Amino acid sequence: MNQYDQLKRGETGAWLSITVYLLLAAIKVIIGNLSNSQALQADGLNNTTDVIASLAVLIGLRISRKPPDSDHHYGHFRAELIASLIASFIMVTVGFQVIVQSIQLIWNRSHTQPDMIAAWIALASSLIMLAVYWFNSRLAKRINSSSLHAASQDNRSDALISFGAFIGIIGAQIGWYWLDPVAGLIVGILIVHTAWSIFRNSSHSLTDGFDQDLIEVIREHIAKDQEVIEVRDIKGRRHGNQTLLDIIIYVDPNITVEHGHKITDRIEETLEQELNIPYAHIHVEPYHQESKHKINNSRGSKYD
Repeated sequence: MNQYDQLKRGETGAWLSITVYLLLAAIKVIIGNLSNSQALQADGLNNTTDVIASLAVLIGLRISRKPPDSDHHYGHFRAELIASLIASFIMVTVGFQVIVQSIQLIWNRSHTQPDMIAAWIALASSLIMLAVYWFNSRLAKRINSSSLHAASQDNRSDALISFGAFIGIIGAQIGWYWLDPVAGLIVGILIVHTAWSIFRNSSHSLTDGFDQDLIEVIREHIAKDQEVIEVRDIKGRRHGNQTLLDIIIYVDPNITVEHGHKITDRIEETLEQELNIPYAHIHVEPYHQESKHKINNSRGSKYD
């Protein structure tokens, strides 16, 4: 399955999230108002933003499937990351709105006892979102989708948020009326926290940030090749759901160009089979005694 087919499969997870969020948002906002539960209303507003965020992910996945063109030579895969950023902006806006409303209720001591139906709705929602998280998380790993992974993390946060709303409503039933708006406040904080996490990861990839631990794993796999004398340098970046590598290796200076090409083909095959990295640009350099100085310098570089 190529990367375009993978992105198409990712749309299934986005559609699932949109459908579930639409149903839950409508139920929670209506029941929250009728049952006087600030926590459930906040949870419903959170799901409303999740609908918009999931739509952004869906649009991002669709744009990512567009093939390369005259001014996008590497394709449109980074549209996924932009979709994740848009989702984080939407989430943080509503998160702060929920926080402000909850603080106002706590400050004014406008506490009421929610009906028990609100608690059962919150608990059922938590279980449903756990199931959606499980589905999207597995699918995101299978297709290596950053935006669907962000969506799955949002699904998990929503499950925890709904469970927190359930606890707050139950507390209000035993006379702890302040616990319901406090639960609403916690919901708002969790929304902002999730938005920040998505923003941080997406912006890190968009600015060509790359996992240094993965660099070392890649180096170890390349070094296993018996004809690679030393790995001089590795640079990596994420392009949507793809990993792109630039690698420099030292080899025997007496081999032919054809022999060097066979070495790079072998390394590319190893990276694809063992690390699922199909795109690597490998530059071969002849190893001489003076090359040792270059190797030591490249090891000390923070850009490896």
